[in-house]
Amino acid sequence: MRGAKVGGASVVMIIAMFLACSLAITSVAALQHVHPDHSKVIIQQVTDEGPRNGDLLTSSTPVSLDLHMESRFKTFMSKYNKQYSSTQEYLHRLGVFARNLARAAEHQLLDPTAIHGVTPFSDLTEEEFETMFTGLKASSPFNGLTTTAPKMDVKNLPKNFDWRDKGAVTEVKYQGTCGSCWAFSTTGVIEGSHFLSTGELLSLSEQQLIDCDHKCDSEDTESCDQGCNGGLMTNAYKYIIEAGGIEEERTYPYVGKPGKCKFRAEKIAARVANFTHIPLQENQIAANLVHRGPLAVGLNAVFMQTYIGGVSCPLVCWKKSLNHGVLLVGYGARGFSILRLGERPYWIIKNSWGKQWGENGYYRVCRGYGMCGVNTMVSAVATAAILLPYNTMADL
Repeated sequence: MRGAKVGGASVVMIIAMFLACSLAITSVAALQHVHPDHSKVIIQQVTDEGPRNGDLLTSSTPVSLDLHMESRFKTFMSKYNKQYSSTQEYLHRLGVFARNLARAAEHQLLDPTAIHGVTPFSDLTEEEFETMFTGLKASSPFNGLTTTAPKMDVKNLPKNFDWRDKGAVTEVKYQGTCGSCWAFSTTGVIEGSHFLSTGELLSLSEQQLIDCDHKCDSEDTESCDQGCNGGLMTNAYKYIIEAGGIEEERTYPYVGKPGKCKFRAEKIAARVANFTHIPLQENQIAANLVHRGPLAVGLNAVFMQTYIGGVSCPLVCWKKSLNHGVLLVGYGARGFSILRLGERPYWIIKNSWGKQWGENGYYRVCRGYGMCGVNTMVSAVATAAILLPYNTMADL
């Protein structure tokens, strides 16, 4: 990362050092007593887990709670309709909530152009959140997939582009406490491709993939589609091609848990002809997005648990720890990023955590830096025509 030199150090490095110092001070302050009285609850949960993703706080951090913190927790419970089965569970979640507020403060310092704070997931530990609300299973992007999209001309691309404005994106969906993000990313890219080829926007069935798709990667047999226990978009494409297609959500509705496969070939609404992965260069990703429709993307969701809005452009975000499948639907030209010293572009990403999360269910992340691995697992599909049975054709 380059910046203007000031006394032998770049402006960016000075900012980073300042944020690191501020981060340590804020994290300590967030865990100290606020009032010197006896209206506090001391909660300490001890686990064997160490720090994750460089966080200063861990699951074993002692947390000192006062009545103000409990009041904020009760407001959170009311807003998101949270209920707990016992006093013990309530106190445990209160402690998790307090630690997540401190984590949100850390994320705010590391990611100052986004807004971080209380979200629907503020009562979940990092481990619980990743298990329940992510689900991408890939030790290495695109194992066994050798088909790469040819390079496109990137000249004269629009400065701003959004497939939502053109009718190619369905409403934000909710995966529930099921690690099925991969299924929603898969249906999203097929929905967009089907719209481009037919002009018809259909909401396709994630539940069919959860119940019926058990494909494994050809090179990494550990990367299998396993319903709510995770999966991979490219595996799902292969399953859909072999199955002959995928049903609509209205004929095979989502229930958010695995069940017996109820797929019916006569109810197929969309077919996949082929799929490719997109080169790492983000201008190529933009060109493929504009010309081929929404794209399936894998990324690292470490900053997403606390994300409320704005353009996420953190100082540090591992590019290889991909754990979440999403849908890339557009981009913008001017997302302010102080750490990059000026106006910078961003990606628009559709998530599957409902409209109460993020920007009405969407996530913006800065473009051009491979942020959180957003450029490392990008794929597109081409849909095929639906061939009607002979007896149906005779009735037309």
